[in-house]
Amino acid sequence: MIKLMKYFKKTDWIIIFISIVLIAGQVWFELTLPDYVKEITTLVSTEGSSINEVLIAGVKMLACALGSMFLAIIVGYFVSRLASNFSYSIRGKVFNKISEFGDAEMKKFSTPSLITRTTNDITQIQMLIAMGLQVIIKAPILSIWAIIKIFGKSWELSIVVMVSVAVLVITIALVVTLVLPKFKVIQKQIDGINRVADESLSGVKVVRAFNADKYQANKFEDVNDKLTKTNLFTMRTLSVLQPVLNLVMSGLSLAIYYVGSILINNAPYSERLSVLGDVVSFSSYGGYVVMSFIMLSMIFMILPRAQVSAKRMNEVIDEDISVKEGTKSFTQNNGTIEFKNVSFKYPNADENTLLDISFKIEKGETLAIVGTSGSGKSTLVNLIARLYDATSGEVLIDGENIKDYNFACLYSKIGYIPQKSVVFSDTVKNNICFGESEKEITEDDVLNAIDIAQAKEFVDSMPLKYDSDIAQGGINISGGQKQRLSIARAIAKKPEILIFDDSFSALDFKTDKKLRDNLDNKLSGTTKVVVASRIGTIKNADKIIVLEDGKIVGFGSHNDLMQNCDMYKEIALSQLSMQELKG
Repeated sequence: MIKLMKYFKKTDWIIIFISIVLIAGQVWFELTLPDYVKEITTLVSTEGSSINEVLIAGVKMLACALGSMFLAIIVGYFVSRLASNFSYSIRGKVFNKISEFGDAEMKKFSTPSLITRTTNDITQIQMLIAMGLQVIIKAPILSIWAIIKIFGKSWELSIVVMVSVAVLVITIALVVTLVLPKFKVIQKQIDGINRVADESLSGVKVVRAFNADKYQANKFEDVNDKLTKTNLFTMRTLSVLQPVLNLVMSGLSLAIYYVGSILINNAPYSERLSVLGDVVSFSSYGGYVVMSFIMLSMIFMILPRAQVSAKRMNEVIDEDISVKEGTKSFTQNNGTIEFKNVSFKYPNADENTLLDISFKIEKGETLAIVGTSGSGKSTLVNLIARLYDATSGEVLIDGENIKDYNFACLYSKIGYIPQKSVVFSDTVKNNICFGESEKEITEDDVLNAIDIAQAKEFVDSMPLKYDSDIAQGGINISGGQKQRLSIARAIAKKPEILIFDDSFSALDFKTDKKLRDNLDNKLSGTTKVVVASRIGTIKNADKIIVLEDGKIVGFGSHNDLMQNCDMYKEIALSQLSMQELKG
């Protein structure tokens, strides 16, 4: 929690300072009330006192109460503003940091955990500041000031108060010791709830198709039951505090009046009135001491959880980004790609996914990558798009190591279409114009991209054509239509390099062929890297890489590989006849 305090602004510290001053004033008003109670008790017990004297003391008490209330309202306003501004700032920092995450960081934290951290965890911290700051400042001031007020007046009554305080401290310490570890578990269990819910919602079609509703419901019930049991334990443990605090507070009042009655009875007659006033004020001051611990106990209910949340926030903010931005922003060449002895191993993996990969393609050439499932095809193109950095070796674009490019320059050169097509809840036009580019994307670029991607026919059939809305997740269009819009988005920015990571899988053969013909004819100067499972999609490529277990086992044209690479020939003949392969 202390590490997060560095994100307070100067104005926030000013607000905190003003709040401390106002709370001190509030405490002064509250602790002045027992003095007037003592004065009124003395006046009522003294013969010859006038009603005006009692009324004047009563008016002063009322003024103190109103002053304390007024200051409390001002402090509440300041602290609420402080809490909301702080959560706004932290939420922005967490979101910006997550935006810098690569695949490695996303897999480390997981999407459900990041959702919890940006919502529930930040809310816990905001609650602590909004509710806790007043109490954290007020309780120590109130208890210490009250103890100073009663110190030295009566050692017997002081012992009664100290015993009560000791009982409270021991009780709170035991409860916090039991509860704090459970709050860490709760946040992880909330991550689990999010994970299972996300699985069920994103895979709802598969769940329905395989009649697995009960199975998914049982999975959710399991994690939900664990979270419920942990919450019940923490709440039941914390619930012990309130009755103990009430018992101590009531017992303190009873003990003070019992001991006080003995002191009054044993005091000389002339001093009994003064002792009575001390007992009454002691009762009030002792109540304030206990009240301060009651307020602290409220904080202990939310502080442990907020501490866990703050730690989780710091983990995100302090995470070291594995893919860091370079400084280079301009090169003379256009669209060459070269791998020099590149090997890659995923974080925490035991073996390399890619091993000693070397090749080069020139501007305008088409490189195809084929291989069995898990051979490293997607990993290879992810290195070109710099979603990961090579473990060893160099990946060069236009003769420069891609680590040296700044992101704006690198991604202006690259158009990337991932395996899973992504569309946003926006219009067709805005989906295609998505993101920033060094070159302005004009309406003609959008129309041209839609035409090349074979999306014109279905876009023209939509009610508002290019201004038609795409639903969240693209649920109002088919998988093939989503793929074509994703391809159009990459083409519209006019990149030097286009990367297709198995981006034709949802297209029918006729659309696939037309799209490939358009890419060859209309984007002949663009370097293209194609990961595909269909040999018919890539057999006309200039160069083809055949991967097996992360190693290149074949490299060359289609005809060369049919003669020299048994693995490629086996894959090709499993899909097409020899006559089709020669055609």
